[in-house]
Amino acid sequence: MSQRQTRSRGAGGLVVLGGGKASGRGAAGEVWLVGAGPGDPELLTLKALKVLQKADVVVHDGLVSDEILDLSPQAARRISVAKRKSRHSYSQDEINRMLVAFALEGLTVVRLKGGDPFIFGRGGEELEACRAAGVVCQIVPGVTSALAAGASAGAPLTHRGSAQAVTFVTGHAAEGREPDLDWTSLAKANQTVVIYMGLSQAAPIAARLMAAGRAAATPALIVENASRADERRIVTTLLGLAEAASALSGPALLIVGEAMALAQASAPAELAALVQGVRA
Repeated sequence: MSQRQTRSRGAGGLVVLGGGKASGRGAAGEVWLVGAGPGDPELLTLKALKVLQKADVVVHDGLVSDEILDLSPQAARRISVAKRKSRHSYSQDEINRMLVAFALEGLTVVRLKGGDPFIFGRGGEELEACRAAGVVCQIVPGVTSALAAGASAGAPLTHRGSAQAVTFVTGHAAEGREPDLDWTSLAKANQTVVIYMGLSQAAPIAARLMAAGRAAATPALIVENASRADERRIVTTLLGLAEAASALSGPALLIVGEAMALAQASAPAELAALVQGVRA
């Protein structure tokens, strides 16, 4: 059973653990930026597991599952800094200061992020904050959701003859605006474009790509909750991307490119049964 720890805020918005002041440990602490992968606990790396098991504090995203959180020590403090569109429990500046403060108390701090810390995970900002404070910060990469989405659908992100390049972009810009992207470059054929956090912007993104010259019939794939038990896939085209996206509400990736013609909307029954057998 999950044992998510109760959190409380101290001065400046920081979480206070056990009284808030340095515990007098003496030894310097450290921060680990750890990629938890796309959701399936079996896609967590061995190194991520080893680091998680020695954590004093786990500062985690909302998308990190209880199954993965429960791999941390029972005594470890767990602090959710979940971000949802327009709703942040902590600002990024507060998170940065939190990581530094705990490390300066002599604690081993694991900043556990969905996917990979350096793929639209703001890991770079947290790394910079630690360096500025003189705190040791180490990075453990994780399986980013684009890789899991393509793999589960049987659709390679690169493929000889139809996808000589793959580009990761964000569909989310400040204050809900459209992202400022090089649409002309992204509209070139024979490449895969993966859009993170683009579900709510699917209509303008598709329109921009088509206006820049990408064919309306270009295959497209939407994957919601990639690698999780409730994963859902929709195979469509660039023209149908907006309508398909309107049927979904969870965290999802939009993937556009000729190689998505290989995508399967749902796993074959025998494969699904095999996966369930392995997990059992």
